[in-house]
Amino acid sequence: MADDALIERFADAVWMERGLSPNTLAAYQSDLRRFARWLEKEQGQELLQARREQLLDYLASRAKAGQQPRSTARLLSCLRQFYQHALREEWLSRDPSARIDAPRLGRPLPRSLTEREVEALLEAPDLDEAEGFRDRSMLELLYATGLRVSELVSLQLGQVSLNQGLVQVIGKGDKERLVPLGEEAQEWIARFLRGPRQELLRGQLSDDLFPTRRGSAMTRQAFWYRIKKHALTAAIHYPLSPHTLRHAFATHLLDHGADLRVVQMMLGHSDLSTTQIYTHVARQRLKELHARHHPRG
Repeated sequence: MADDALIERFADAVWMERGLSPNTLAAYQSDLRRFARWLEKEQGQELLQARREQLLDYLASRAKAGQQPRSTARLLSCLRQFYQHALREEWLSRDPSARIDAPRLGRPLPRSLTEREVEALLEAPDLDEAEGFRDRSMLELLYATGLRVSELVSLQLGQVSLNQGLVQVIGKGDKERLVPLGEEAQEWIARFLRGPRQELLRGQLSDDLFPTRRGSAMTRQAFWYRIKKHALTAAIHYPLSPHTLRHAFATHLLDHGADLRVVQMMLGHSDLSTTQIYTHVARQRLKELHARHHPRG
């Protein structure tokens, strides 16, 4: 069976089994075709004839060409899935990708805003406009609670208790958690509800806490477009990720001595190891401060 036909059949199968996105599927096919070309040119063989040593040689050649460990790991995952599928379909009798270890990946540290940068970002929206007041309230809430952006834009009026100073969050897997608002966020939300929210709605009814002028909830994409605009006003010129203020919330809490398990609960992480990455950020910040300010740093 020709390699191109094999790759097409594999792609159809994983799409049916796993529902991969078109981009992921295209990446798998591209990786396999590149390997098939290398295998034919360098070894004179087809995909189903490949041996473990040849897979190792190919991975090594890609790494030597400058491919990053994360890309190599993705490539190996693709090859494994292809050969495991081929084994199930009885196209071959032995999986050449077995017992090949994936490259070790260091977890990337999230970029976190400094406290001064957060203050500049919070102060950037124009409070003379209803949208600006809404954005300021959203940013204050985001920094005070560490919500995911999807959790923020979907908040309903009934999920916020200004009297108790709590927000009820519906997180991943429909898990609920209660997160303290903090005095600043409470005050901004209360002021938003007293006037600018009505100005945005212009008589429309909406249960969304932070509606647009259309009376509907803001999309994640629209909110991050607004944040990028405010970041320029605040003279923050590096790209902000969708979790920038969430990272800042966690990092600054730990900087000021918060317990890691408390931060885990507020972020809604099911596994403490997910939260522990922020301790590395905090330690890195301490090292930088020491190097900058200590006479023997």
